[in-house]
Amino acid sequence: MLNSVTPWTATVQADIVNASLLHEMQLSHYNLQFYNAGDSIWLTVQWPDAGRIAFRMAFGMNSGFYKADLVTESKQIVINASTRLGRYTITVSFPESDPPVIRYTTQFTAAFSLLIPFWPRDIVPLTADGRVENTSGIIHTHQVGSRSGHIYFSMTKPQNGSVFYFQNLSAMSHYCDASKTSLADTVGGKWPEIGFEFPVNKEKPIPENVEFTISDAFIILNENIVKDDLQATSEFLNYLAVLYPHISKPEIPYQDWPCIAEKVLEQLYLNKGCWMMANDSPYLNAYVQDYKTPAEIMVQLAVKLPLHEYLVWSENSHPLYDDLDKGLEQFYDERVKSVVRWHPALVDQLDKSEEQKQEMVMDSWYLHHPLLNLARLAHRGDKKAEKLFLNSVDYAIKAAHHFDYDWPVFYKMTTFEVIKAETAPGRGGEKDVPGSYAHVMLMAYKLTGEKRFLTEAKRALKSLEGLGFDIFYQANNTAFSAGALVELYRETQDEQYLKLSYCCLAGVFKNVQLWECDYGYGKNFPSFFSVFPLNDAPYTAAYEEFEVYAALHHYMEVTDGIDILPSLKILIPEFIKYAVSRLAFYFPPLLPAEMIAEEIKTGQVQKELWVPLEDIHDGWEKSGEVGQEVYGTGMSFGVIPRQYFRIKALDAVGFIDYPAVNFRFGKTKLTFRLTGNPNFKASMRLQGLSKSALSKVKVEVKQTSKYNEIKASNDNKFEFAGDSSIRISW
Repeated sequence: MLNSVTPWTATVQADIVNASLLHEMQLSHYNLQFYNAGDSIWLTVQWPDAGRIAFRMAFGMNSGFYKADLVTESKQIVINASTRLGRYTITVSFPESDPPVIRYTTQFTAAFSLLIPFWPRDIVPLTADGRVENTSGIIHTHQVGSRSGHIYFSMTKPQNGSVFYFQNLSAMSHYCDASKTSLADTVGGKWPEIGFEFPVNKEKPIPENVEFTISDAFIILNENIVKDDLQATSEFLNYLAVLYPHISKPEIPYQDWPCIAEKVLEQLYLNKGCWMMANDSPYLNAYVQDYKTPAEIMVQLAVKLPLHEYLVWSENSHPLYDDLDKGLEQFYDERVKSVVRWHPALVDQLDKSEEQKQEMVMDSWYLHHPLLNLARLAHRGDKKAEKLFLNSVDYAIKAAHHFDYDWPVFYKMTTFEVIKAETAPGRGGEKDVPGSYAHVMLMAYKLTGEKRFLTEAKRALKSLEGLGFDIFYQANNTAFSAGALVELYRETQDEQYLKLSYCCLAGVFKNVQLWECDYGYGKNFPSFFSVFPLNDAPYTAAYEEFEVYAALHHYMEVTDGIDILPSLKILIPEFIKYAVSRLAFYFPPLLPAEMIAEEIKTGQVQKELWVPLEDIHDGWEKSGEVGQEVYGTGMSFGVIPRQYFRIKALDAVGFIDYPAVNFRFGKTKLTFRLTGNPNFKASMRLQGLSKSALSKVKVEVKQTSKYNEIKASNDNKFEFAGDSSIRISW
């Protein structure tokens, strides 16, 4: 069956056959050819004994290239080309990496002020002879919305192999700012017309004589066609890690989280818009000044758990914690013998505007999330949480058995009646819930030692096999599932669990934004390495981002000493480094008022209140339209015990922006180890010390078997390579 194509693709094969060959070369065992085909400048890649794929490096926009001069320079090729509309400079380079990488960067300068109404995609599969329409391929994953500009595909007819293609979308921000266009949904397509579709400006022209980057593409070639989901997800992670050193990255400002946490703690406790009452107990609202929605158990625990972590770390107490603890038991419902979502005394307030806003209707992930937080509190010594958890866990097992470990989206807790079966027609239910359930079971097993919980975890995780990228439903739950899988691997030594954890993490990392949106309102907040909460979510969300951050921290801790994919030792610590700075920008006091939405879906937004906005959008859209997320305040408490350490003997605090493990405190020294990869840098700050006191502190890094002292930079920052052992002595 022939694929449908547009005129801009139908003639490509013939155009290239009749084109002017500019240059030919070998890269590894691939043959590269550069062509001027009239309306396009092409790079074709010939696989050994197979077909070709063409990459459109420049498009003439209804005008032919009357000039295309190619010059080979040291380690790169430069093509200067011109049409009647403007000038193009194409730089092709080959970054040192294994596997080999091709990078082409195209810059365009318009000869006059110009509107661009159309642009074809830039990847076209070819055959040795025949028609483009007769090729076939599998697209494993591609950009959705404002996520990374990537497409990963295998060409199956002819059987070429696989390609991982990545656009450094940060490079196009200048163009988007000038033309008021967006880089969302620009990399993808339908076979055989795939790749990057440059964002056209139909309304606001770009100025003349200004150079814009219009493409910055990376290509990784593989002779093999992907065989299964485990290979696809692992290779996806590996390819991202190969490209990561070569893409542009923004500077990372330091955020004073202890200061932020104190502001949040004070305002959250005192601001009446954050609270409601039920049965003489106070409860947090989900959103500021949302009094219409009943209190939810997830909201209380989302703040209580990280607050507990923070108070233990700081060796303090606060009445906010007591308020959160006071009425928690009221969420237990004897009818089902489990905690429930909505406060039972307030269910009459539910307006039934959504499926879940009805009494006893449960969102499948939502049952397990509070159970996980109760279990975490129980492991930290909270007896009330332990009782609630153990009294509810058998209901979770009953539900798992009823649905045979294949949960729907919504169901009735009392009858298990399915209210909504699938996330979308043909897509099934919430596919990462087996991971969340298994995590609950593992926590129960650790708490009680009962083998039945371990058996339940193993049975549930069978449901994840064969799903690959599709395990991902909700980012935080999928990320925590990865940690649960590794814990089960430690328990059983079954490699399948470790490989399934890679599937979970591939789902998370295909939903990140590995570029900086530096246009429109995007200039006011960092977006690099942000993560989206759902596959199709149009915005990043505060609470889910924080939980992904916490889950990936946990993954690095639980895999310490395990031989995991090397790519994860790059991607996870780097994600954490950027998250620690970026998450603070959900708090509206750090944002300009003009980028905050005027019309709010839930409650109200108080600009000076240190409660995070739920949603950050693409640079041309205002943010915070969902509301000001009270349950997201927990991130201000949760970051501190993960990134800060106390040196009591010095009355000082240290900050490290990478995940660190194995802290050992002595009377006159402290040692710990950084996770990560030696090719990437982590930074540390020591706070609360005078200059004279700091001069008496020695910071050393272990190299081979010896510690060598390092000095702080001018701003009192120490830098270390990833995977280093550190010693601080005084």
